[in-house]
Amino acid sequence: MYTLLSGFYRWAVQKDEYFVLILGLDNAGKTTFLEQTKTKFNKRYGHTAATNLSKITSTVGLNIGRIDVSSSRLNFWDLGGQEELQALWDKYYAESHGVVYVVDSTDRQRLHESRAAFDKMIVNETLAGVPLLILANKQDVEGCMGVGDVKAAFGGGAGVGHRDCLVMPVSALRGDGVNEGIGWMVNCVKRNVHRPPINKEIS
Repeated sequence: MYTLLSGFYRWAVQKDEYFVLILGLDNAGKTTFLEQTKTKFNKRYGHTAATNLSKITSTVGLNIGRIDVSSSRLNFWDLGGQEELQALWDKYYAESHGVVYVVDSTDRQRLHESRAAFDKMIVNETLAGVPLLILANKQDVEGCMGVGDVKAAFGGGAGVGHRDCLVMPVSALRGDGVNEGIGWMVNCVKRNVHRPPINKEIS
C-alpha cells in the first residue's frame, strides 16, 4: 500500500522539465525579458526582487531562471550576446528544448549584425526542429521597427526549416507580450516529440 501511495505521490508532483535558451545581441533586452518572466510566473519573486529593470547591464556569461507553468517547468539560460561570447552558445544547444531570440527593434544599425548571429545559430544541426520564438523587443520606444520589419529580417530563410516559429512584439521593460510568449513556448516544447522533457519531482 505504501509503495502504491508513494508512486502516486511521485506522479502527482512530477514536472516535465524543459530548457530554453535566450539569445540575441548584447543590449537586446534578454535579461530584462528573463527578469520579467520570473516576476510574472514566480509569485514570490516579484515581491522580493530588488532588481531595477531599467538599469540591467549586459550579461557577461550566463544568467539562469526557472518558472513553473502548470505541469511544466521551464529552465532558462540567458547567454551573453557580445561577439566574443557568441562562440559559447553552441555548448548549450544539445540540451535545449526551445530558443528565444531577442531583437532590439530600436537598433537598425546593428540589425545586420543580429541577423548574422541568428543565421549562424539557426543552421546548427543540433537545434533542428527546436521551437523558435523571435521577440521584436522595445516596442514601447517611439520610432522602433514594427514586428513586420523584424519578421521580414528574421522570420524567413532556409535555416528556420520545419519547426514551430513565431515572431511577436514585446516590451520586456513593461512586460507587454511576456505572458503570451511564454504560453506559446510552453505549448510548443510540450508537443515537440523530437525533444522529450526531463521528468523531475518538484523540489
